[in-house]
Amino acid sequence: MVAASAPIADPLLARPTDLASHFMECGALNTNLSMAPGERLVITDDLLNGSIVDYTAMTMAAIVARDGQVARAAIIPLSVAANKVKPRDRHKYERLFQLIEETAFDESVRDSAEALIAANFRDSQIRELAAELGGTIGPARVRYRAFLDIIRMLTEKRISEGAFLDEFLDFTRNVAGKLDFGIYALCVDRLFVSEYIPVAVKLSLFAEILKYPPLVRKELVTNLLSSPKAHPDLVRHARGQLAGGMSRNQLTEIVLFTMLKQSWQFQKLAPGRPTI
Repeated sequence: MVAASAPIADPLLARPTDLASHFMECGALNTNLSMAPGERLVITDDLLNGSIVDYTAMTMAAIVARDGQVARAAIIPLSVAANKVKPRDRHKYERLFQLIEETAFDESVRDSAEALIAANFRDSQIRELAAELGGTIGPARVRYRAFLDIIRMLTEKRISEGAFLDEFLDFTRNVAGKLDFGIYALCVDRLFVSEYIPVAVKLSLFAEILKYPPLVRKELVTNLLSSPKAHPDLVRHARGQLAGGMSRNQLTEIVLFTMLKQSWQFQKLAPGRPTI
């Protein structure tokens, strides 16, 4: 059985928190969930290893996460909680999972919620879901770790910039749809801000990102534009490329999301504001 990572709490009685409200805002704005506003995106491990212990936030993640892997991971701790309560109290979790089944953005999450209700949150059903999730993510995680070695080779000048770009494109193809988008975005974000990555490589990476689907492109581009660690010259280049290659509506959306992420940064740093 999957071990619970925090004391069991009743999500139906829990008060909404900043994190839960933030997840709701992300879903409403059609953007991926961020763990700490303006810092990074939520990854599957955040839901499974206890980094997020608020069950209201987990419920929101299951419903509104655009990353299907993250959304499915969010229902595992909720399932463990439902399994542990007394039978007379389980109806509360059944109502919660019915809500997830009816409203979750991701179809696979709706199917998983339905299966867990039908199985009455049995250990075997929870283990099956966890094993399925792990079987999907595991091989891609291995590929991610291998790509970190490629990055190290680039910084040590043991491979050419062209060879590195080929490896990056292969890495992207292999992990697409199989690894949390948050981990992929984290990797790209670090490449953009690393002082050890040549500028020419960063420009090539940005050119590739502009070819990505709109939602993915929006996340990665606005992460760069809103990052306080990004080099000003790279940011200026990115803005110039966007202005020359996007429609007015697309450019407006990028600008607004960049401003939103910068606002999240300022709110997080505001004196006396509770941190997530």
